[in-house]
Amino acid sequence: MNALVGEKLSAITNKAQTTRHRILGILSKPEYQIVFSDTPGIVKPHYKLHESMMGEVKSALEDADILLYVVEFGESTPDERVTTAINKRDIPTIIALNKIDTGAQDDVMSAISIWKKLIPTASVLPISALHKFNVDQLLNMILELLPEHPAYFPKDELSDKNTRFFISEIIREKILLRYRKEVPYSVEIVVDSYKEAETIVRITAMIYVARETQKMIIIGKNGQAIKQMGTDARKDIEKFIGKKVYLELSVKVEKDWRDKEQSLKRFGYQF
Repeated sequence: MNALVGEKLSAITNKAQTTRHRILGILSKPEYQIVFSDTPGIVKPHYKLHESMMGEVKSALEDADILLYVVEFGESTPDERVTTAINKRDIPTIIALNKIDTGAQDDVMSAISIWKKLIPTASVLPISALHKFNVDQLLNMILELLPEHPAYFPKDELSDKNTRFFISEIIREKILLRYRKEVPYSVEIVVDSYKEAETIVRITAMIYVARETQKMIIIGKNGQAIKQMGTDARKDIEKFIGKKVYLELSVKVEKDWRDKEQSLKRFGYQF
């Protein structure tokens, strides 16, 4: 979606479950408007958080005009329940086989053949979002399949999410990239304050974790870990909003928040 819209709207890491919310990316041109709905990946729920994530996937499938299923070249074949659910949907489907730049051509052709057998009604297109290979062709395929309809959003909007949401996602992305094991998956970010002055934006954000030990890991020895992560996040936030940023981060324990519906609703998850 980031490559198609031309803006970094969704967090990008090599870890599963990077996307937690359904994020709309709006691509508007004089002759068309496409609303991309980027959903969490499909997972087997272990927490109420996962149940909310899968609810986002279900709602996106119910109102989509096209299903664009992005898979990574070289990944194992999906759960049979996933392919069965897609095959039951009576909507045009495109499988975007991403990261083909990481493999040999024969292996890519073999992967295309496998996906055509798994989802016979789908069009399979090899792409590299990183290198923009076949991204234009993918866009043309989408345009050919979309029904005509008046624009849903004003032409200058890029997403349905606000600036605070994207700031929290930038911070969470840096945590996913810098920390290991369970810690990144136990984190939620809330932007408590966003104060814009003429030359600088002052932002305070709270990092919620599930256990005290995770708080210690996030902060690190003498606060060095959170300081470095905050520096990385601040640089990306400055690029995103186009202004100098002062970013203040704190960490708080909210025990087992991933399994508490009240906490999840407060963090913006839907049930």
